[in-house]
Amino acid sequence: MAFVEDALERSNDIEIFGGDTAKESADLFEENMQTGIPPKETIVFNNCLGVINGERKNWGHVGLLIGNGEVIHACYKGKINNYLEVEKLDAAPDWEEPKFIGLVTLERIMVGSQRKIYKKNMRKIYRYNRERLFN
Repeated sequence: MAFVEDALERSNDIEIFGGDTAKESADLFEENMQTGIPPKETIVFNNCLGVINGERKNWGHVGLLIGNGEVIHACYKGKINNYLEVEKLDAAPDWEEPKFIGLVTLERIMVGSQRKIYKKNMRKIYRYNRERLFN
């Protein structure tokens, strides 16, 4: 979940709390999972099995909806796809294709967030990117 966490946290000077992996975060928010047409600024969770540092497990995959059913996510590099089309992307070596789990609103993700100050130059970069995505 690092890609989405960094985009949210650094551009807003906050720290949000979830699991150590996208899958752990999905498990934490399981009772809040939704299906159906997602609103803008919703977090999309996928199961995703693969190998990191020799360990094979369900690390999960996550993206942030930017409107019209499109999600920005980091799959090799930042990409924009329809949130249901992410399952059809070619898997990386030693990985399986992501499988859609559900959606959690950004409002719910933000519960328990705390103020945190990041380096000034990084905040500018993330704010610029956030403005490009959501405006």
